Amino acid sequence: MDDVALRTPDEAGSDAIRPRVRGAHAAPKGSKPEKLSRSERRAQDTASDAELPNGSVTGSVAGSVAGSVAGSVAGSVNGASDGSPSGAGGASTKKVKSGRHRRILPERPFWQELPILLVVAVVVAYVVKTFLLQVFFIPSGSMENTLRINDRVLVDKLSFDIREIKRGEILVFNAEGVLAPEGSVAVEPTNPVARTVRSFGSAIGLAPSTETDYIKRVIGLPGDRVKCCDAEGRMTINGVPLAETSYLFPGDVPSTTQFDVVVPEGKMWVMGDHRSASADSRSRIGSPGGGFVPIDRVVGRAFVVSWPFDNIKRLSIPDTFKQSLIEEQKGTNQ
Repeated sequence: MDDVALRTPDEAGSDAIRPRVRGAHAAPKGSKPEKLSRSERRAQDTASDAELPNGSVTGSVAGSVAGSVAGSVAGSVNGASDGSPSGAGGASTKKVKSGRHRRILPERPFWQELPILLVVAVVVAYVVKTFLLQVFFIPSGSMENTLRINDRVLVDKLSFDIREIKRGEILVFNAEGVLAPEGSVAVEPTNPVARTVRSFGSAIGLAPSTETDYIKRVIGLPGDRVKCCDAEGRMTINGVPLAETSYLFPGDVPSTTQFDVVVPEGKMWVMGDHRSASADSRSRIGSPGGGFVPIDRVVGRAFVVSWPFDNIKRLSIPDTFKQSLIEEQKGTNQ
């Protein structure tokens, strides 16, 4: 029988290993072995298997195993010499040192952080009050029953930066020297702490504003002719009668004071919903300014009652102000 046929698989495998290991991984004497990546070693192993003469499958598998073992051993040795973790195939990697994360700010007891939190809260409240929203306290009954005494309303300060004022909206404005009684001046606390507390309280609606801020409904805009009353006792805008029963205080008439005015440019005519208890534009007819409120005095638009819970509601424009004839007949002296 031929000698090749009598050879065992182990013997055939060992013969296949020797030339491939020498060719693939052995380096000439006197030179350092070249560091190969795992993928490069696998490519060389595949090339060595392809060059074997009609070897058995067992010999090829054994050669691959031997090549992988040799590569792993070489990788472990190289990794150890470089200071990298073993099994990395000779690639050098830096070991990240572990340690505790340092806090950006040192730990403080709560009593030391409390003043900082208070200062932040005051700053945030000031920014919101100045540019976005403000809660207003209702101190009188001039807008009953739409707004009741001690109600809190949210006032939007951004709307009129992007659109015009509309008839029928409820606005907050500074009435000092316009509708306020003669000689009335808003009293500002002289103590800085009291002034800060008062300002913070007015910002969140816990205290009245320190200014003479009024809240009224817009009746007439620049160019409108506002008249009261017609033959049926109704108030008219540009000759169009208003149906006011939905918001007027029960039992009140549109006005007991007769008037017929044309609103100047840059001004508006305002009235309270509780006509018999409201010091509004009618109260200054015949006086300097004529009861017209400058539009640049507007603080913002009241859009919702936020307190108390049993009176929470949205403050919308009554339908009577949405009549198209009001705008169409503007300037026609109706």
